[in-house]
Amino acid sequence: MPSAASADEPDLQPGEQRLYCTHGQLGAQPPWQPVRHGEYLCLSIGQPRFQDPALARVASEQGPAAAWIAALQAHGAQAPAGVHGRHATIVIRDNPAEAWLISDRFGTWPLCYAFDGPDAGNRASGGLSFSARANAVPGQHNAAINLQSIFDYLYFHMIPAPQTLFDTVHRLPAGHVLHWTPQRVHIAPWWTPHFEEHARPDFDTAKARFLELVRTAVTRETQDGQAVGTFLSGGTDSSTVCGMLCQALGEPARSYSIGFDANGYDEMAYARIAAHHFGADHRAYYVTPDDLLDGIPRIATHYDQPFGNSSAVPAWICASRARQDGIGRLLAGDGGDELFGGNARYARQRVFGWYEGLPGGLRSHLLEPLLDHPLARKLPPLRKAASYTQQAKVPLPDRMQMYNMLLRLGTGTLFTDAFLSQVRQHAPLEQQRDTWRSIHADSQINRMLAYDWKYTLSDNDLPKVVGSTQLAGLEVAFPFLDDALLAFSTSLPPEWKLRRLTLRWFFKESLRGFLPDAIIAKKKHGFGLPFGVWACSHDGLRALASDSLHSFTGRGILRPEFTRALFDTHLPSHPGYYGELVWIIMMMELWFRQHAPDFCLTSA
Repeated sequence: MPSAASADEPDLQPGEQRLYCTHGQLGAQPPWQPVRHGEYLCLSIGQPRFQDPALARVASEQGPAAAWIAALQAHGAQAPAGVHGRHATIVIRDNPAEAWLISDRFGTWPLCYAFDGPDAGNRASGGLSFSARANAVPGQHNAAINLQSIFDYLYFHMIPAPQTLFDTVHRLPAGHVLHWTPQRVHIAPWWTPHFEEHARPDFDTAKARFLELVRTAVTRETQDGQAVGTFLSGGTDSSTVCGMLCQALGEPARSYSIGFDANGYDEMAYARIAAHHFGADHRAYYVTPDDLLDGIPRIATHYDQPFGNSSAVPAWICASRARQDGIGRLLAGDGGDELFGGNARYARQRVFGWYEGLPGGLRSHLLEPLLDHPLARKLPPLRKAASYTQQAKVPLPDRMQMYNMLLRLGTGTLFTDAFLSQVRQHAPLEQQRDTWRSIHADSQINRMLAYDWKYTLSDNDLPKVVGSTQLAGLEVAFPFLDDALLAFSTSLPPEWKLRRLTLRWFFKESLRGFLPDAIIAKKKHGFGLPFGVWACSHDGLRALASDSLHSFTGRGILRPEFTRALFDTHLPSHPGYYGELVWIIMMMELWFRQHAPDFCLTSA
């Protein structure tokens, strides 16, 4: 009979069929709640909401663990389809032996796993071990570092699911369920987004419904007695959440903003406009280089694998100040861009789409020969037009990576031959193409939104916010990722999300009169930070960056001559651009120092 073993039990022996998990190392805020119901053990996190009235009653009377067990008994692997809310769940059954790992629609909390036994690479044999952290899966403490994942990290600035940094450890993708028995393992999506491309709703009716859904999603997070505050960047998403929270509380909501005393990096003025407009209790803080010097190692080593989103440190500083004020839960505005069409690249890719719509003969017989002529490269307007046509000819999703820093600089310039010989340089793009092909949408804007639900939300922004708030010791909620609001967004006409080149047209028009006009009209910025600028001027940050880069170079991944040029020449010349590359290398090195100090290419 399989059992759920504790983290300090010995490793699995060949042939054992056991579940091996870490209760104490699932490591999240709020904590995972293990509950035993007869032959079942359920571990869950978050706030699942069961849509079936009978299951909702079970959850209310006996707790969500009992409702999950009942749902799995009734519906098997499709049980998660009837559950809303942000959650992650593990259910283990003693007899017969089986287990389920379930991620919500956006994979809000990670579930990492490995297969054990005589043939760990064969999913039809052996045991299952799991944890919320890739580096804490039991029995995998000697797992080899995956060199491909290092390449993928430097390509994406994070490691997309299902890969992790470790060869034998995987992360359950968003909207998936893993069903394990000693005989077989089945991993499949339980949710795939579908868009109603041809719906023609009435605008006023849709607006009223949208505002009601946002208000409901925000209000729900204030109902359990927690002291609730909100991130406030000054953008449309966080400003909307701030305003709705003030209404829900019936008093000034505490809002938290981060600023930077560096030209081009600060939008505190917009946060103040929003706070004044809604009467929020605004708490603003300007981050200093010394704050970064303190926060960088904390954030780098907190994650279960290297994570390079540079706004994680400001988010942690913001959350820490909220925690000091007694806030137990912060609301974040993540998701508004990706549900309603707010990222600038959506408009940029539409421009390229216009070129694709020109008659083929006009493109191939007139425009392209003209712009390919050597004389065209000497005239700035024609040179720019030639660059445009070259990009327009590249299909999506490949075109979105044409400015990827690794590809622009050249992998042969960055990496040692020994490293490149052991990785597949085209693997990230192949994964992106597979994701793109799997999307059920006709319009380009909806395909890009669904694509971003993986690479921007599930793999990047949500780990950033969840990880940074966990480190600060408080909860986070994402009202714009409410399941009813998600379903509503898929029912909107594509042209309401991107009207000509106007980003999230419906979202902004619906909020006119609620948000200040200045907030609606502003360009998106967010919690970016001037690391490259400060790394050139602040002695402590410069020393940390230099030491980290040169130490990582000693691990055999990067060419020493590139590292020297990056730090001594490129960074001072273009700190905003090259600072991001310095950052992701530094964060990886600091993670290795803490969690895998002996790693180098020759020992991989």
